[in-house]
Amino acid sequence: SNPFEVKVNRQKFDILGRKTKNDVGLPGVSRSKAIKKRNQTLLKEYKEREKTNVFKDKRFGEYNTKITPEEKMIRRFALERQQNYGKKNIYNLNEDEELTHYGQSLAEIEKLNDIVDSDSDTEERGALSAELTAAHFGGGGGLLRKKVSSQQQDEEEEKPKSRKELIEEMIAKSKQEKQERQTRRESALELTEKLDKDWKEIQTLIAHKTPKSERKDKEVEKPKPDEYDMIVRELGFEMKAKPSERLKTEEELAKEEQARLQKLEADRLCRMRGIDEQANKKRPSHMSADDLADGFILDKDDRRLLSYKDGKINIENEEKEEEEGEGEEEEEDNENEEEESQEESASEDEEHDAADSHSDLESDCESEEEAAGNKEEKKHKTNENESQKVEKLDPKREAAKSELPYTFAVPESYETFKSLLAGRTIEQQLIILERIQKCNHPSLAVGNKAKLEKLFGFLLEYIGELAILDLPELRTIDKLVLPLYNLCQMFPEAASDSIKFILRDAAHDLEEVIEVKGRASFPGLDTLIYLKIVSLLFPTSDFRHPVVTPAFMYMSQLLTKCRITTLQDVIKGLFICCLFLEYVSLSRRFVPELINFLLGVLHISLPKNQAQGYTVVHPFTPVGKNLELLLVCDKEDLKKWEKQNVPLSIVTRLKEASRTEINHTRLSCLALCFDLIKKCAALYESLPSFHEIMHPVRVLLTQHVPVNEYPEKLQEWYHSALKELENKVKHYTPLICEKKKPVPLKQYTPKIVKVLEFGRKQAGSKKEQERKQLIQRHKRELKGAIREIRKDNQFLARMQLSEIMERDSARKRKVKELLGSLATQEGEWKAMKRKKWSN
Repeated sequence: SNPFEVKVNRQKFDILGRKTKNDVGLPGVSRSKAIKKRNQTLLKEYKEREKTNVFKDKRFGEYNTKITPEEKMIRRFALERQQNYGKKNIYNLNEDEELTHYGQSLAEIEKLNDIVDSDSDTEERGALSAELTAAHFGGGGGLLRKKVSSQQQDEEEEKPKSRKELIEEMIAKSKQEKQERQTRRESALELTEKLDKDWKEIQTLIAHKTPKSERKDKEVEKPKPDEYDMIVRELGFEMKAKPSERLKTEEELAKEEQARLQKLEADRLCRMRGIDEQANKKRPSHMSADDLADGFILDKDDRRLLSYKDGKINIENEEKEEEEGEGEEEEEDNENEEEESQEESASEDEEHDAADSHSDLESDCESEEEAAGNKEEKKHKTNENESQKVEKLDPKREAAKSELPYTFAVPESYETFKSLLAGRTIEQQLIILERIQKCNHPSLAVGNKAKLEKLFGFLLEYIGELAILDLPELRTIDKLVLPLYNLCQMFPEAASDSIKFILRDAAHDLEEVIEVKGRASFPGLDTLIYLKIVSLLFPTSDFRHPVVTPAFMYMSQLLTKCRITTLQDVIKGLFICCLFLEYVSLSRRFVPELINFLLGVLHISLPKNQAQGYTVVHPFTPVGKNLELLLVCDKEDLKKWEKQNVPLSIVTRLKEASRTEINHTRLSCLALCFDLIKKCAALYESLPSFHEIMHPVRVLLTQHVPVNEYPEKLQEWYHSALKELENKVKHYTPLICEKKKPVPLKQYTPKIVKVLEFGRKQAGSKKEQERKQLIQRHKRELKGAIREIRKDNQFLARMQLSEIMERDSARKRKVKELLGSLATQEGEWKAMKRKKWSN
């Protein structure tokens, strides 16, 4: 009826034919209905939550007709015992069982009736009789009581004994007990002695040793230990794992290594200067236990000799002596900075001076001149002793001088670096480089990184110089690669920059020579060794690398643009071919320059008559003066030849070599070519065009190479290479068009597309519609249930709050009443007090 409680649900548009529900809503009415319903249901449950006014019969099997009454009683008795056992009778011991300890009942032990035996009357602390305790601690009343035995309890009471009789009876009883104890002890001693005698007689029989033959039989009879027992024993004796020390960082290890090298260098310098540290160490003088240290003297004595001049105390001499002493000390300090040996000699002089001054103080009769003379004599003696020591230490000095220093600074220029390694053996050079790296580790100082990066460049330049020599030191270069690798691992960017700079210069020089002359020659040994070092320092299997890729390109240019005019060029070319195989061993990248060069090497080993019917690629020419460069016509040289490795250092020695050696080198180059062909065949066998790539080489080997003229070993190399080429099976995959889905023919039926309207439920199958309706209904019910639960919680919270408010108001009311009654009492008491005062 209230128009303010009516809510009208208006619609934006009126649609004809649509039946609308809930046009008008009554929120107040619906809220009152919900509150009334909750008061009837939820509020009742809340108020009766702790009340139990319903009786339930929980007797076991009361309404079960299948169980007999006897079974019900037995089952109920068992359940009752179970409940009582768990709660009440946890600590209740069973009375029927008697607990014992070592065969004696615990009930008897708890009575504490044990008699403590004692050896004498003075030790009878725990064996006092009842009469004695009553006499001494009972106030004397116990002495007047009579002792009633169990037999005389029923008889008439006798007169009480006197105090004297009681004491006599007590003394007699104690003596009797003492005598009994003595007899028991004596009997026990006799029995033990007898037992000892019997045991000694039996022991002789037991200790009789069995003969060795019987022992061996017994040992054989013993069963062998099981494998499990042996493993268990081994585990028992196995060392337990101990916690290891913390792994040190790279900086800590570098600091320790630097400290160790510095200490060794200091020891070497001492030995070189003839300083014996052990002799200079002060040995502690022997002191007895009764020594009172009466002869203790300070290192510096402040006492001065008393002297007079013209009737006054002489102070000037003392000041001069002090100044001289200070000057000596300053000189000694300066010498200490330069040399340690001079410091020790000066300290010895000071000790002698101190001893002289003390002797002057002790002797009053000697004059100053005699003291000065004694000082000079002692100094002279010490100098002689020092000269003798130096003579003894001369061999040690020489040995120390010949030793390498343990600490090195990084050289600032290449000249200093070269002078540091000049005249040293390869082992010493390696030690010097190792110590330079350890003493100047990047973690020890700020500028060490830049210094060591320079050291990498110096080492590269030094290796290049060793390769350019008339007799190249290839072994030294091989050893120096290790420190070069270590530096490259520490500073990869600086190392790559240094090697890229060398490769850039080499490629630029090659281009310049080709532009000027039109042709170029192979580079020197230093560049070839740099190319070899690249493969050792950097990964060669990468698709693209900032160092390896330029080196790869440079080597391919060398094989295609450098003319082959001498045997040295052939050796250098074959060396580059070996490098190519090393570079490509993992990536298996195809290098056409490699195959072409090997084909050209076979071409220059043929006679001119047979060098026809095939094509060769630049830098080789089908006709020319360098055609028969590897051809050997001397039959004796062919017979004497033996397979040998072709060292790179032979390039510098070929000019001085004899004709036989040159022919043997040619045959070795040809054998190396066969070996490289074999390796190429194994490397590129997986390529689809393998047979087409190797076809020119196969034609040359089968049709043109004069195999019969070669030595037997060279023929073996030839046949193995040819076999490797011919054994590869051709595996071609035929070209097939890709399988595609066939394109259907065009149909002219119209394509119907549903127009989706937003906000409307799209039509579908019946199951789909039912499923969607069910989902929507579930969603609606879930929302309604959540809403109702939320309202129930709010209702209960309001009820709890109203209860709390009622309790608080009642408490406030009672407190108010109490305070009012107390106020009235106080007023009445004060009124009575005033009346008394007024009266």
